[in-house]
Amino acid sequence: MRFLHTADWHIGKKLHGYDLLEDQKKSMLDILSIAKKENVDAIVIAGDLYDRSVPSVEAVEAFNQQLIKMNLEEKFPLFAISGNHDSSTRLEAGAPWFSQTEFYLNTRLEQAFVPIEWEDAQFFLLPYFEPIAARLYFGDESIRTLPQAMEKIISEMKKKFLPDKKHILVSHFFVAGSEKTDSETKIEVGGLDGVPGGMLKDFDYVALGHLHGKDALHQENARYSGSPLKFSLSEMNQTKGVWIVETQPSICYRFVELTPLHEMTEVTASFNELTSPAFYQEMNREDYLQIQLTDRAIIPNMMNQLRQIYPRILSVERVNGREEGTKRQITLQKKNLNPQELIATFFEEMTDEKLTERQKIWIDEGLQNLNDWERKK
Repeated sequence: MRFLHTADWHIGKKLHGYDLLEDQKKSMLDILSIAKKENVDAIVIAGDLYDRSVPSVEAVEAFNQQLIKMNLEEKFPLFAISGNHDSSTRLEAGAPWFSQTEFYLNTRLEQAFVPIEWEDAQFFLLPYFEPIAARLYFGDESIRTLPQAMEKIISEMKKKFLPDKKHILVSHFFVAGSEKTDSETKIEVGGLDGVPGGMLKDFDYVALGHLHGKDALHQENARYSGSPLKFSLSEMNQTKGVWIVETQPSICYRFVELTPLHEMTEVTASFNELTSPAFYQEMNREDYLQIQLTDRAIIPNMMNQLRQIYPRILSVERVNGREEGTKRQITLQKKNLNPQELIATFFEEMTDEKLTERQKIWIDEGLQNLNDWERKK
């Protein structure tokens, strides 16, 4: 069979305060388009369907509409699990009759031991869980960590393996040795935050969710799909998309890229360049932007002026930024300067300009007021 592996939709997530719902709607439609073009037999969603345990009404509506398109209209079977961002209790509402339309959604540990047999494969849908859930399920007080729990869980799953089927695990956790980005919520239990990759060797393919980069893990039989969108600046250079997995004659997979509604880019320029039509007309101003500003001088009302041209600014940083400024401060503190001289020297270091006479008066007045306040304490 052939299936599509995706995860970490995080519907309802915001990026530096910007609402991503329209971006997410496009990515979900693009995933459906890929599924149709590739003629897949099923779609796997490996957790974190929503960004919050109590998603907004708009987020729920967007997800419901996507399910209608994928499952009811296009008739794709869906194999999904809850992730650490989802509320398993809320997400499973309606699950008892979802399976009647070939939408299989597991939110509880015990459901993972009933594999879904589909064509030449068995799918074990293991939702995000805490070790205490495994401790209670197995009645084993020695289970304290995720690796300890997974050892028991995998052993139990292997009892259900059919020899003539491919064995697919769908789950949502951190595999030891994987690479993280800034947008994932850290999962750490019992001092250990990773399942050893070797524990997964008995599965033909492990469709993972939780980490947002497709290259986070380099293991022959296990892959993170990554998130469909870039959710942090640390993901700027990542390629987003989905895996297309084929089970015959042996497991193979290939990555299909997604094109976002708004790309995330970095631009390095001066304020004059950024506000020049000749400069910004060559850019896609609708991108999510990280701006590296080359100016040293103070620019009044800078952010408001830039936002008039670039509506999706994520951050503005000085090329000669905080780290270099901190080094200068340390150097200046070593010099034997009075407060006025220290301020004047620092100002010149940061802006390449000297204080005006008016600015010197303001500094003198401020320092005098500070001295007066100290004496009155």
